[in-house]
Amino acid sequence: MNAIYILWLRQIKRYFRSKSRLVGSLGQPLLFLLALSFGFGPIFQKAGIGNYLEFLAPGIIAMGILFTALFSGIEIIWDKQFGFLKETLVAPVTRIKIMIGRTLGGATIATVQGIIVLLIASLIGFKFEMIGVIPSLAFMFLIALIFTALGTAIASMLEDMQGFQLIMNFLVMPIFFLSGAIFPLGDLPESISIITSSNPLSYGVDGLRGVLINSSHFGISLDLLVLIVTSGILLLIGGYLFSRIEI
Repeated sequence: MNAIYILWLRQIKRYFRSKSRLVGSLGQPLLFLLALSFGFGPIFQKAGIGNYLEFLAPGIIAMGILFTALFSGIEIIWDKQFGFLKETLVAPVTRIKIMIGRTLGGATIATVQGIIVLLIASLIGFKFEMIGVIPSLAFMFLIALIFTALGTAIASMLEDMQGFQLIMNFLVMPIFFLSGAIFPLGDLPESISIITSSNPLSYGVDGLRGVLINSSHFGISLDLLVLIVTSGILLLIGGYLFSRIEI
């Protein structure tokens, strides 16, 4: 447990020491939050569906977590190139502990990003159920854990940062846009409905909406179950691929 804690702490310290990373990672979620909420809000309201900011904010919170969690995998490639990973892997610690420590660190950072987005959204008018704040933290962490593990799994198979960034850019937008973060999941074409139902982020966004604004498409219990099972599967896959890294 000490090794897991040290690797977790290293991730946290690197994050808070990099002010540009903290500010830069918030830029895109805030742009989406402001542009979409004030741009499409009147149209959403005229359609009689309600307040678009309240609908959108949980999706943008999930977006902030998604971006930070997936791109945390680039640190593995960085450590490969500068030799730190080799020094870590030859230590008398099992590789699964190293992977868990790094993944928990990345997931914690992504969860912090989600909390910051939630606070900023509340400042611009997002009203949510205070009783849902604690459960929302659980959903945020599960979303972060899933996509940090996915980022770790992908980074474990790659050697160059450019290739990792291309793959992440290819994955991030479809995962985000097909999660119901910016549009309701009801009455979709069957093909799109199947895709959104297969997307783990859909259940994360839906769970956040369920606990924060009391509006859920799948049901909070199903959201929680899918996120727990998916996180377990991806942790196993990520651990397996990380254990195969050659030094």
